[in-house]
Amino acid sequence: MHSNKKNNLTLAAICLSSLMFGLEISSVPVLLPSLEKLLHGSFTDVQWIMNAYTIACTTVLMATGTLADRYGRKLIFIIGLSLFGITSLLCGLATNMPLLIISRFLQGLGGGIMLICQIAILSHQFQEGPQRSKAFAMWGIIFGIGLGFGPLIGGLILSFSSWEWVFLVHFPLSILTLCLALAGISESKNTKAQRLDVWGMISLSLAVFALIYFIIQGPVLGFGSTTALLILTCAAFAFLLFLYAEKTFPQPMFDFTVFKVRNFSGAITGSIGMNFCFWPFMIYLPIYFQGVLGYSSLVAGTALLAYTLPTLVVPPLAERLLLKYQPGIVIPFGLFSIGLGFIFMWLGIRAEHPGWLSMLPGTLLSGIGLGFCNTPVTNTTTGSVSADRAGMASGIDMSARLITLAINIALMGLVLSKGITTHLKATLESSFNASQLQELAEKIAAGNNGFGNEGQAALSYGFELLTLFSGTGVWILAILSFYLFKPNLRSVKE
Repeated sequence: MHSNKKNNLTLAAICLSSLMFGLEISSVPVLLPSLEKLLHGSFTDVQWIMNAYTIACTTVLMATGTLADRYGRKLIFIIGLSLFGITSLLCGLATNMPLLIISRFLQGLGGGIMLICQIAILSHQFQEGPQRSKAFAMWGIIFGIGLGFGPLIGGLILSFSSWEWVFLVHFPLSILTLCLALAGISESKNTKAQRLDVWGMISLSLAVFALIYFIIQGPVLGFGSTTALLILTCAAFAFLLFLYAEKTFPQPMFDFTVFKVRNFSGAITGSIGMNFCFWPFMIYLPIYFQGVLGYSSLVAGTALLAYTLPTLVVPPLAERLLLKYQPGIVIPFGLFSIGLGFIFMWLGIRAEHPGWLSMLPGTLLSGIGLGFCNTPVTNTTTGSVSADRAGMASGIDMSARLITLAINIALMGLVLSKGITTHLKATLESSFNASQLQELAEKIAAGNNGFGNEGQAALSYGFELLTLFSGTGVWILAILSFYLFKPNLRSVKE
């Protein structure tokens, strides 16, 4: 039995690593307008800074669990933690956008490895009783604090120091976490670990990357160009290869038979709905606060708290409602609330005097909606299948979240850029050709406020279109989720 001292050291290491992972998701968006100027990047670069991290997490997600079971959860966690710390240092030392994007991808690999090992280590070291519940509760709280307060922390660092320290701070924190992990975590393996689904992992990663590349680079390449269509064809072929691999591999990452369970399908639709707009929009919202409203990075980070803090407060209430009303009510209701929040934000942008106050009802309501979805989705996906398939179900849930997040970061950027272009076409004289308008739109979309009132108006219109698109899209997914749950709702009533 593990001593209390070792358990405390383990919990400290896991919580500190979860804090760093959460901060790297939510603190970086506040930096993006500044990074675009300081590193002379483009709107495309801004999207890749976030998507490189997300795609990398997705790439290692399913493989990490298998490797950790086979070679040792402590060993793989330490490898991931070390990679995260070193690449955080590289991010902070980056002098140009390509180097920062590559470093972010490598950082995402380390972050994804850490995330999966956190759960496995806690599950092994805290196996039963109140200690286990407290350990997972503490882990969830600290992870949520990283996500919730990340925008404010990023704004504070940028205001009182420099953008580099948003990344550099993780290097000493990683060393501290490494010391705690070496002292506290006990090694554990599974001698019956399944084989690694190499072809499934590679084909899914290629499909996601190619699709995102098509969306982000499409305006530059031309969506109908030979190059763009070839990239789209590669995405489709890689996805078909993934389906074939999962059907023929004895121990696939994705066992698609679980989608026959309606509770599972309804919950996964909820997982997709959460990440369709809420988390991707957090990347673009600082651009609105700074580019349209003229806020500083610190004020923008503070304003974002209304968007993120409800996600920390609401989950306990959501769990109580889940027991009383079933997931088929709670999850679609949460999605509907997120969508309604985006419609309120659309109205806030269109207000006569837009500001953080006009955006407050929408940001609060969206955060509340996310809180109603987050833990019920996880509990429902793992609880609707047998215990021996819970790990696989959790992997599908996490993959659905990250893949949807990555795709919609790109898709939201496209919608924002198109909205700005549409406004510029309607207001500027015909002296600009299509490529010049596209270039101007991307500069404005990245938060470049050097174009005066016209640029601010175009950016504001782009956000009107983006919030309307997001709210409508998540409402459609809410209806789909409710429909998938519906037969189970009838059985509950009967």
